[in-house]
Amino acid sequence: MAVQHKSKISVEVELDENKVPEALNWSAEDGGVSNQSAKAMMLSVWDHNAQESLRIDLWTKDMPVDQMKVFFHQTLVSMSDTYYRATQDEKMSETMKDFCAYFAEKLNLNQ
Repeated sequence: MAVQHKSKISVEVELDENKVPEALNWSAEDGGVSNQSAKAMMLSVWDHNAQESLRIDLWTKDMPVDQMKVFFHQTLVSMSDTYYRATQDEKMSETMKDFCAYFAEKLNLNQ
């Protein structure tokens, strides 16, 4: 099957003199996003040849810790939803959501 369309998602990282991220911006033209600022990002890709995931985790040096905790919680919840859509494994998806609730409770995110 021939490729009908290509879509590009880009990330630009501005670094300080110590190569610590100061600014993150991303664009996804097909999604209507252009040079959108962000304070943190997590990107995972699957290397099917090596059978392993590869990751890029970045956050700016001014990302507040309380916001990082919320970011992690929301990412974990999203991953449980994605896991269900990809596998239809309801039991494990619900187990993951139980952990997300525990995570939020321990970090006092439900207040």
